[in-house]
Amino acid sequence: MSDIFHRTSVKIASATGKASTFCIAVLIIVTWASLGPIFDFSDTWQLIINTGTTIVTFLMVFLIQNTQNRDSKSIHLKLDELISSQKNASNAFLSLDNRTDEELLKLEDHFATMSRKVTGEKLQRRKRSGKSRHHFFKKESA
Repeated sequence: MSDIFHRTSVKIASATGKASTFCIAVLIIVTWASLGPIFDFSDTWQLIINTGTTIVTFLMVFLIQNTQNRDSKSIHLKLDELISSQKNASNAFLSLDNRTDEELLKLEDHFATMSRKVTGEKLQRRKRSGKSRHHFFKKESA
């Protein structure tokens, strides 16, 4: 069952992401709207589009979530491969997606602190060397 869902969701996601599918959806809406006067804008006329869009939206939520899950897992696996292939990289960062929110916040704070430290050190070196960060944009005096 899972394999059938996977193959079907890949095909549907591919089809629904095309311009031609969007044009078909617009054509359906235009057709429905143009039939409004013929059916005196009745409750049944409105119910048809409401039911149709609700069903499509309901099914698309699951399709989009499946696509996002696969995409996210694929990216995580690729990043894990890159981390594991670097000898100086910390393996502690493999599978971060399985960490708790608290652990991720601690890591985020750690990197923010590192970033401020590195930025401060670079700024100090520039001040000592007398180079401005924007020295490329200064006009040369003739």
